[in-house]
Amino acid sequence: MTNHYETVFILTPVLSEDQVKEAVKKYHDLLVEKGAEIVISDSWGLRKLAYPIQKKSTGFYHLIEFKSEPSVIAPLEVAFKRDERFLRFLTVSLDKHAVAFKERKRSEKAAKEKVVS
Repeated sequence: MTNHYETVFILTPVLSEDQVKEAVKKYHDLLVEKGAEIVISDSWGLRKLAYPIQKKSTGFYHLIEFKSEPSVIAPLEVAFKRDERFLRFLTVSLDKHAVAFKERKRSEKAAKEKVVS
């Protein structure tokens, strides 16, 4: 049985763009290796934190939405904890209403972009 999950993580701001991309790719590959299907991956860029974390006031935010077995979450979070590049992470399971809402928002965004171009 596959569930829908969403992981948001914050990477340390001292990384270069290439290092950020490499870190994101590492976890994409980890998810795919474990049998997860990536629905969407969205970089939110460098943003100010609500409060300092490890004496840092900014961080690179990234969101990954994926479908997988529940057994994939524990190894993913252990990998996040062991990686010094991560300031914070949060993985949540999405219910059917959240999945429908996200799909509707994505289709609205795609329709807007289609109209603009």
